[in-house]
Amino acid sequence: MKHIKNIFYVVAVFLMATSCKNNKEENQQENQQQATKKRPNIVFIISDDHAYQAISAYGGRLAEVAPTPNIDRIADDGMLFNHALVTNSICGPSRATIMTGKYSHKNGFVDNTIGSKFDFTQQTFGELLQEAGYKTGVLGKLHLGQTPTKGFDYIDILPGQGSYYNPFFVNKEGQYQLEGYATDIITEKAISWIDSVKSDDQPFMLFLGHKSPHRPWQPGPEELGMYEGVEIPEPQTLFDDYSGNRKVASLNYMSIADAMKMEQDIKITDKPQAGFNEAQQKMWDSIYGPINEEFKRANLKGDELTRYKYQRYMRDYLASVAGVDKGVGNVLDYLKEAGLDENTIVIYTSDQGFYLGEHGWFDKRWMYKESLRTPLLVKWPGVIKAGTENNDLVSNLDFAETFLDLAEANIPDDMQGRSLVPVLEGNTPEDWREAHYYHYYEHPSEHDVRRHYGITTDKYKLIHFYYDMDVWELYDLEKDPGEMNNVYGDSEYAEVQKELHKKLEELRVKYEDNDSLNQQFIEEYKEKVKKNPIIEYWKLTPEEMHRLYEEYLKNRD
Repeated sequence: MKHIKNIFYVVAVFLMATSCKNNKEENQQENQQQATKKRPNIVFIISDDHAYQAISAYGGRLAEVAPTPNIDRIADDGMLFNHALVTNSICGPSRATIMTGKYSHKNGFVDNTIGSKFDFTQQTFGELLQEAGYKTGVLGKLHLGQTPTKGFDYIDILPGQGSYYNPFFVNKEGQYQLEGYATDIITEKAISWIDSVKSDDQPFMLFLGHKSPHRPWQPGPEELGMYEGVEIPEPQTLFDDYSGNRKVASLNYMSIADAMKMEQDIKITDKPQAGFNEAQQKMWDSIYGPINEEFKRANLKGDELTRYKYQRYMRDYLASVAGVDKGVGNVLDYLKEAGLDENTIVIYTSDQGFYLGEHGWFDKRWMYKESLRTPLLVKWPGVIKAGTENNDLVSNLDFAETFLDLAEANIPDDMQGRSLVPVLEGNTPEDWREAHYYHYYEHPSEHDVRRHYGITTDKYKLIHFYYDMDVWELYDLEKDPGEMNNVYGDSEYAEVQKELHKKLEELRVKYEDNDSLNQQFIEEYKEKVKKNPIIEYWKLTPEEMHRLYEEYLKNRD
């Protein structure tokens, strides 16, 4: 009998233990489901002019010499987009599209000309997230001509382009200056604000904008000189001659050989850096002093000088990127330490692509690949399968709608993009876009890239250059991924060309863009120049520039 009692006791204990284990597992599953049901926090990190070629997760010629391990963490734990495209490849207009979910011709911010201001009385994702119960913040580089008047609980932005060293900031109280390096300061501010608003009851959204790696590519104190002595691989098209029926590509002023300035861009100067304190200048001179002396002795010319300028440009650019990568790592580490990482979606992107010597260029603007395509990496624990790659045509036009969908808020009918949430969940809708529409307006401009619009599919690209010309280009992206041979008018592509023209007109109708609007923006540009000639500053003498700039500042104030 005693033996039987013992058996009953053992069985009872086993059943109790099993029950407790099952209850614990059920509770854990329930907690995970509850966490999944909670609307996620959103950290949106947008750098300025960060080419996808300079992110090692994308591979390519720079991946081994200049890795970005922290940005890569987002791809490793989430999704990397191979075809994230922009609607207008230039800083302010890209941000205006992100703010509104609308093309430039709809939100009114078409170019970066001096005096351009975004109309913050119009609807932005910020105010809609606030209405949905989110705490919202905008930090760092915004570059929309003025400070937001609504939509953000926290505002702490760089005025205009901002400075790398000892930057000024503008908040709701006014303008102030901080000592230090902009990327590091912005990262510290981001962590501080998130820490101050983190809550189980209210989600947050932070628009975190870095100035870096925008021209003039000034690396931070910890990154100065990090690529000295490193030979940066050249792109195959560094000495592109623009053959292949590509005359328009030769009509620009953005080549490393001709347009890159020795003093501002390559830092070959004995003058101190503007805005530096004594210690910062001393550290700077310790790196660039010997470089300048060596350059003076070399007496380089022609292709040798172009190659030298490319190396100097890339070393500074990639060192600036390294500072951003470090900052991204600090934010990711903080989110994990604070227990926020499981319910925070982290998005990393740039305002557009950038040329790192391809076709002999720096800068952006063109509808060609390196300018049109922007990096996009998204981490969303519990939703995105780690290490996923996506090849759908997605756009910065989709960001505002995505934020609202994550917040379970209604997406206004007048927004022109689509939420990426189904794509992130691995369920791309069957009716997802098959072609992407692009329109660039800023001409005349310092870089002299012509006005143009067009469409991109996964196989082809059709571009129309207008205003002071009427030129069409067509590229077969499968046979010619480098876009070196314009086949417009080639009989072999007659049917493709016809179909692309049809799709282009369909998208122009869909997005309500047309030739009348083109002419309207051209006339508005001419009127702006009449009122403010400094807009075309590249045409002025230094004396005229100084006088007009003083007048502009006086009238602006």
